[in-house]
Amino acid sequence: QSYNNAALIIRIRSCPTFFFSVSLCLCVCVLSQAACVPVMLSNGWELLFSEIIDWNTAAVIGDERLLLQIPTTAYFSSVEKIVLTTLEIIQDRVLEHSSRSSLMWNSHPGGLFALPQYSGYLGDFPFYYATLGIKPYPKFTAVIHAVSPLVSQSQPILKLLAAVAKSQYCAQIIVLWNCDKPLPAKHRWPATSVPVIVIEGENKVMSSRFLPYETIVTDAVLSLDEDTVLTTTEVDFAFTVWQSFPERIVGYPARSHFWDSNKERWGYTSKWTNDYSMVLTGAAIYHRYYHYLYTNYLPTSLKNMVDQLANCEDILMNFLVSAVTKLPPIKVTQKKQYKETMMGQSSRASRWADPDHFAQRQTCMNKFASWFGAMPLVHSQMRLDPVLFKDQVSILRKKYRDIERL
Repeated sequence: QSYNNAALIIRIRSCPTFFFSVSLCLCVCVLSQAACVPVMLSNGWELLFSEIIDWNTAAVIGDERLLLQIPTTAYFSSVEKIVLTTLEIIQDRVLEHSSRSSLMWNSHPGGLFALPQYSGYLGDFPFYYATLGIKPYPKFTAVIHAVSPLVSQSQPILKLLAAVAKSQYCAQIIVLWNCDKPLPAKHRWPATSVPVIVIEGENKVMSSRFLPYETIVTDAVLSLDEDTVLTTTEVDFAFTVWQSFPERIVGYPARSHFWDSNKERWGYTSKWTNDYSMVLTGAAIYHRYYHYLYTNYLPTSLKNMVDQLANCEDILMNFLVSAVTKLPPIKVTQKKQYKETMMGQSSRASRWADPDHFAQRQTCMNKFASWFGAMPLVHSQMRLDPVLFKDQVSILRKKYRDIERL
């Protein structure tokens, strides 16, 4: 048999026979000699002589539940990946001063997602924290996306700004002014204990909220829509959760995707169900590196689509982070009235109620999946609550007691 593929995936069920184990090992060896990359997906299977032979150096071995994701992970999984990997390695050889290390190329998420132009220090990337035994900086920068003129001191953005500023973990607040109206006078903003920096959005487009602004000096970014309603306690809890999962998106409003077999396309749903695959960036925390990756890794065509629709930037960010981590985002405890409150606000109510807005998001899902070559989003049924949340103990013993009072 001729081997024309760059990789051949072997998916087997556990079989206790010695001869099958020998046959499998021979198959792995033959594929390696044929310049193919053997990939074995079988939970609980142990290869022959594994106590001596490190089979991970001869084959890609993974969880069988990742069958549809494995082909997209290898550097030589497609002609496009082969070309891109080759060009990146050549660049590393030419520009040795800014080249990727061996660890970057040979550990998750791989060299294609670890851009050396961002930093030469592994500790600046969220996915190497565990390997290096370090933790992210214990503060966050809040970036509030403002699209409505400031006409009243009772507007949600001012209440949000005051609540976020009171967080013990807040280092600074950036208001990204993407409104067509001129910047409000400085005295219109409330006095806070942390710096508030107001900057004009670049070209007033949606993608500008994910630009790698030099003013973001913390590892964590708290991304907020102007009409998001959160308390200081909720912000504090979300950030403490993110510190344990710095490579993921952690936040409140969750959404999900599904495969529509009738239309043979991916679908998007905002229904409250038992699982989710996205956490919207209207109230979420993630590492600032994803701003750099969004700006410099994603193609201009996808970012232009987002800007032209003024929609789907949050979906695209979720696609990107899940493509990097191969993991779902993390939803934290959210107040029940969040969805209803969001729908009641003036600045975005028309968007959520607009059927075209929802249809656009369906289109975005399929366009993004096409570019990534597969569906990178991963479903999760996990929600993280504070310890003692809803437990039958005194409210005074609970650290995040205010969340239960909402």
